[in-house]
Amino acid sequence: MSNLSPSKTKHRKVHKGRNRGVAKGSDSIAFGDFGIQAFERGRLTSSQLEAARIAINRHLKRRGKMWMRLFPQKPVTKKPAETRMGKGKGGVEFWVAIVKPGSIIFEVSGVSATLAREAMRLADGKLPVHCRFISREEQS
Repeated sequence: MSNLSPSKTKHRKVHKGRNRGVAKGSDSIAFGDFGIQAFERGRLTSSQLEAARIAINRHLKRRGKMWMRLFPQKPVTKKPAETRMGKGKGGVEFWVAIVKPGSIIFEVSGVSATLAREAMRLADGKLPVHCRFISREEQS
């Protein structure tokens, strides 16, 4: 299983920040005909995104085309267990993608609506945020 992470970043570690507001970009279907849209905010780890991607591809069985609209580009750091306070920030443990309400996570095209809906349902089960199935026709 490949671990999604940026090949090169400007800064090694970043502040935690706050996840507020609704999706500004990536809030409508751009590439495919069907997709899943996040209802709530959260952080998707690279392994969760990868598990959802594999679930979609396995269900579609190489039919159609799939796009992943999010990429984990924020590092999350952790200090080792039972470590005293101080001595700086911990090392990077994993990478996350920040999700806001309204962001499209995956898109598919070239398959029927029923096949796409089931693939997206399987992917939604792998993700920690509640999502809904949307199509290009509904969106307009």
